[in-house]
Amino acid sequence: MLSAMSDEHDDRDSDLPDPPVTSSTPPRTGPRDGSPALPLTFFEQLPKTDLHVHLDGSLRLQTILDLAKEFRIELPSHKPAELAAAMNLGQNCGSLVEYLKAFDVTLRVMQREEALYRVAYELGEDAAREGVRYMEVRYAPMLHTQKGLRLTTVIEAVLNGLRQAHEDFGIESQVIVCGIRNVSPESSLEMAELAVAYKGRGVVGFDLAGAEYDYPAKHHRRAFQLVRDNNINVTIHAGEAYGPESIAQAIHNCGAHRIGHGCRLRENGDLLHYVNDHRIPLECCPSSNVQTGAVPSLSQHPLKLYFNLGLRVTVNTDNRLVTDTTVSKELWLCHTQMGLTLSDIKSIVMAGFKSTFLPFHIKQGYLRQVSQDLKRFHEDGSIDAPATPPQTGRGEQRSSKQIEDQPS
Repeated sequence: MLSAMSDEHDDRDSDLPDPPVTSSTPPRTGPRDGSPALPLTFFEQLPKTDLHVHLDGSLRLQTILDLAKEFRIELPSHKPAELAAAMNLGQNCGSLVEYLKAFDVTLRVMQREEALYRVAYELGEDAAREGVRYMEVRYAPMLHTQKGLRLTTVIEAVLNGLRQAHEDFGIESQVIVCGIRNVSPESSLEMAELAVAYKGRGVVGFDLAGAEYDYPAKHHRRAFQLVRDNNINVTIHAGEAYGPESIAQAIHNCGAHRIGHGCRLRENGDLLHYVNDHRIPLECCPSSNVQTGAVPSLSQHPLKLYFNLGLRVTVNTDNRLVTDTTVSKELWLCHTQMGLTLSDIKSIVMAGFKSTFLPFHIKQGYLRQVSQDLKRFHEDGSIDAPATPPQTGRGEQRSSKQIEDQPS
């Protein structure tokens, strides 16, 4: 176990006085090196990724109201503040099961082609406006067929919305198709077949989401075997609402290339070092993990431990609406609440681009461009003007020598 050495007192007598009670003392905030904390606006200008973002948890609140009015859909309330309260937006829910209840509302308004297109387009716009250059949007198409939509229509509506956002705002987005743990393994296999059909057409990965406790990933093994047989990337929600056994199962039984959340990885040091040694990225979503009760507070989030140990840590939103967050806000909270320095944040940003499910040469283009862009950002809060407009990884011309020189 990683916690072999305990901070607790043993039974031996001690002449030392009891430490003073400091429960009323607020924890120190700001970067660990003592430098002044940078403002949120600074982080909004950093280039970044969002690799763990759920489409059905990232709508605009006003869009829910608009779609409900247009299609006469019943909501807990049609007043923005009351609806936000009913959905516990940005509030601690205490458990993943309670957190997921907000999706009962979002899914009601996401059963039509035009609604899916709008939500995907607006997600691309919102992400682009806070500096996200590359995003992998995940969702389960089967949850959007309650009004009779074909699965192919669901997929194509979302892809079309993301493509239009790319044309209008420059953000590149791909899709990760999800199976759902607490739905049947047969439905996950159907989602896997859909991912196979759209590989190379906007789909880059397969995921297993939903309630983790009592719904082991190994029950969905046929779905994972199919996507692995077709060389499709795999990420799995694990170690959020269940222990490190869930992470081990995701990696060893289902072939996960990335782990969603992984909060409880720290409970098994041997597995932790396996994940580190094999450079398996962690899709950390700090605020969401506090909201679901996976961790008690941001200051106690294991992200800092993972980062200090050298694990490949990425920072993501999970659900922009339900958690009331952005990637910029999550990075800023890592800076102000976890003590990460600007240098640490830049390393995490680079880890995001390294961890994408993009082809190698495209990924290298992003890494080269972003590594140069990050040099413009300084610890005193100043930002140099860009020498050239930022390019996507797909737009760069690279020599084989340049590719060899870029660290993996």
